[in-house]
Amino acid sequence: MPSTNFLSNVSITHLTTATAIFSIDHVNFLTDPVFSPAGTKLNYESNILKDGSAILQNSIDPALGLESLPPIDAVLLSHEDHADNLDDLGRRLLDGRKVITTMDGAKNLQPRPGVRGIRPWETIPLDVGGKTFQVTGVPTRHVPGEECTGFILECNTFGTSPEGLPNVIYFSGDTVYIEEIKEIRKKYHVCVAILNLGKAIAFSHDGPLQITLDGKQAGQLVKDLNIELMVPIHFEGWGHFTQAGKELTRDFEEEGISDRVCWVTPGKPSTLISGK
Repeated sequence: MPSTNFLSNVSITHLTTATAIFSIDHVNFLTDPVFSPAGTKLNYESNILKDGSAILQNSIDPALGLESLPPIDAVLLSHEDHADNLDDLGRRLLDGRKVITTMDGAKNLQPRPGVRGIRPWETIPLDVGGKTFQVTGVPTRHVPGEECTGFILECNTFGTSPEGLPNVIYFSGDTVYIEEIKEIRKKYHVCVAILNLGKAIAFSHDGPLQITLDGKQAGQLVKDLNIELMVPIHFEGWGHFTQAGKELTRDFEEEGISDRVCWVTPGKPSTLISGK
């Protein structure tokens, strides 16, 4: 069980792709809202793509629809310009809510007064659900030339590690492994990490380009950051994902981190930490 002095209760309900609800003492955060039904075709345009655009199609229904969600207190949106991280239905959910996303994303989502942009390593306060959180932007490397962010979530009820570092929760957003992420360990102790995996591939002008973590990279990140508990998401339901559960399990075993992995079932709440 992570962090014996962690004083908050934390659970997660995975819905689809990178969409998950994680609840901290009954405060509900939603990540990367996507609610399109299976079979939906979504267009993605980018200068890096060989053909300039691509059609993305999902094959899995979300475990919960918009109408079945619990009250959502805040949204952590890693990027708004990819339809498998924010679709048209997900955009509806942003209206009237507190949202933290990239600087470009905040501009593109105007005029929504609750949306705020965050820069890499910037820390901003978030007052929500009667609690005050500190949210820090984490650098990523996703699609070249396009913004994406990860998030560190901190609260005074999370406690500190034996080394005196703040206990935190980390949501990676879409990224491959980069050395800069290792800076987290100097400042924080990661009790729970929600990692976007799948080894997603984009076909660029220069050939296949990996744009999300694979199992080996995730294993390395768990060891580099000394992550206590890792939740893998974002590895099923889309054609540009090239690693699913079986391949990830093999990689985790080879990296020696299987005992730190918490597999979750979509739609079923899973307790990650039971605080004191």
